[in-house]
Amino acid sequence: MERIKGALAVGFLKLLALLPWRAVQALGSAVGVLMYRLPNRSREVARINLERCFPELDPAAREALLRDTLKAIGKTFTESACAWIWHPQRTLQKVREVEGLDVLERALASGKGVVGITSHLGNWEVLNHFYCSHCKPIIFYRPPKIQALDDLLAAQRTQMGNRVAPSTKEGILSVIKEVRSGGQAGIPADPEPSRSSGLFVPFLGTQALTSKFVHGMISGHKAEALFLHAVRMPDGSGFKVIMEAAPEAMYSEDAQTAVAAQSEVIARYVRAYPDQYMWTMKRFKQRPEGEAKWY
Repeated sequence: MERIKGALAVGFLKLLALLPWRAVQALGSAVGVLMYRLPNRSREVARINLERCFPELDPAAREALLRDTLKAIGKTFTESACAWIWHPQRTLQKVREVEGLDVLERALASGKGVVGITSHLGNWEVLNHFYCSHCKPIIFYRPPKIQALDDLLAAQRTQMGNRVAPSTKEGILSVIKEVRSGGQAGIPADPEPSRSSGLFVPFLGTQALTSKFVHGMISGHKAEALFLHAVRMPDGSGFKVIMEAAPEAMYSEDAQTAVAAQSEVIARYVRAYPDQYMWTMKRFKQRPEGEAKWY
C-alpha cells in the first residue's frame, strides 16, 4: 500500500509539472478556493492564527485575508511540484527580480560559515534552487511521511550539487559541522521546536516558541547569517528573491536577545506579504505557562 501511495503521489506531481505555468497557478488557486469553502482543519488553524496575529483587522478583512492565504498555499503546492520535477535551470527562469545579492556575496566572501535563514513565506522550493545556484549549502528539511516523496525530494533538492539534512539529531549535527567548517546551510527558522530547543519571543503581537538553532551557530560572529525569501510577483509571472543581512542583535551571546531579533525580521516579512505565509501551520501550538492552547 505504501508503494502504491508513493507511486500515485509522484505520478500526480509529474502530471502537474507538465501544465503551462498559468494553468499551474490557476489550479493551485482553485485548490485554495476549495480549502476555503469546504470544512477542514487547515482552514480553521489558519483562521485562528490570523485572528490572533492580526487583531487590528475587522472580521471581513481577516476573512478576505484567509481566502487569499489559502489560494496562495494552493499555488505554492502546485508551483513546488514544478520545482521538484523540472530541471533547476527552468525553475530559476521564474526568478524575475533579485534584491540584495551583494549581501549573499559578502557573506560567502567572509571566509566564515554562512547560515541562510528563511521561513514558510512565498515559495521556498524556488528559493532552494536559487540559493544552491550561488553556493553548495546543506539544506535542513522535515522529511515527508511517504518514502517515495522523500526519495524524490532528496534527489530533486540536491541537483545543484548541494546536500540535504533531515530534521533529526544526525541531521542537526551535520548542519552544525558544515557551518563550523566554513560551509553554508539553509534553515527554515519558523517551525515550532521542542521546548528545550526554543525560547518564547514576540512574533506578530503574540508569544511564539522559536528555535535557538541559528543562535547556537552564529553567536559572537562565529558564522555569517542572512535572510532569504522568494515571494510571488503580483502578476503571477514568477518570483522576487529578497536577501538581507541578519541584524547585529542576532549575533548577541544572549540567546533571548538573538532569537527575538530573528523573530522580528521574519515577522516583518510576514507583515509585508501576509497572504503568502503558510498560516495553516500550527505555529503557536505550544503556549507560555498558564496560557490556554489555541488549537
